[in-house]
Amino acid sequence: MNIIFMGTPDFSVPALRALVEGGHKVTAVVTQPDKPKGRGKAVQMTPVKEAALELDIPVYQPAKVREEGFLQQLKDLNPEVIVVAAFGQILPQRLLDIPAYGCINIHASLLPKYRGAAPIQWVIIDGEKETGITTMQMNAGLDTGDMLEKRVVPIDPDETGGSLHDKLSAAGGELILSTLEKLEKGLLTPEPQTEENTCYAKMLTKALGKMDWEKTAVELERLIRGLNPWPSAYTGLDGKTLKIWQARVLEEEYEGKPGCVVRAKKDDLFVKTGKGTLAITSLQLEGKKRMDAGAFLRGYPVEEGTVLSFVSSEK
Repeated sequence: MNIIFMGTPDFSVPALRALVEGGHKVTAVVTQPDKPKGRGKAVQMTPVKEAALELDIPVYQPAKVREEGFLQQLKDLNPEVIVVAAFGQILPQRLLDIPAYGCINIHASLLPKYRGAAPIQWVIIDGEKETGITTMQMNAGLDTGDMLEKRVVPIDPDETGGSLHDKLSAAGGELILSTLEKLEKGLLTPEPQTEENTCYAKMLTKALGKMDWEKTAVELERLIRGLNPWPSAYTGLDGKTLKIWQARVLEEEYEGKPGCVVRAKKDDLFVKTGKGTLAITSLQLEGKKRMDAGAFLRGYPVEEGTVLSFVSSEK
């Protein structure tokens, strides 16, 4: 098929590569404009642009896809279908109407649940047991178009936002090939989404990672995993930011107020929560590298009774 691909981050790249390797003609790639990143503010290409240039595919980077000039460029390319994977802009109806087969979105959840910007992380934070990929016929709403195909992906007990991202990204590349094949053969039966059991997977912010020790150990452990690697869960220690990368929920119960370090010996760094206790196993103090709890305690002793917070260290 003659395809235009629209995507921006790492998540989108496997789908682009799958289309090319599957024998489809990707006429053009549309991605977000290059942006300055890092301390040096060097302008950096999007991951999709890097992949497109490697594959020798023309790249378009409109600041706004609703601009008349850009819409005319798309029409001139005469695509049969536009495949969208985490592009980053709302597509106007005029764009959705351009291809004969419309626009097909690769969405990283089992719709209609977890519409929105960050479904990968929220399914972990919310304690779901499975998630998946949905291919969807796009309409002008936010992830509300008719569902075409789904692929279920189990969520492992130690799943992180990063590991689930990679699984779903690969699954999206596989599923879009199946969807396009069936689309050409007229074998798909679009399924309208209901409004039952839907929830909005809101965009991640750094503030979301600030640990509220009044929450349960189970909730906080899921938050840690869901926000790993970005934006990360964090707390405070001696006026410094302390990122928590890994933790496990303990069966043993300890006395203490939420946020209190109840054990800090050898490899054990245990913190009381609103319900239950967390064993912190991997962490990173501001200005230091990431390390396991034992290595951290050897270099930075923490007294039992210390309360992790952004207030001056309490006892």
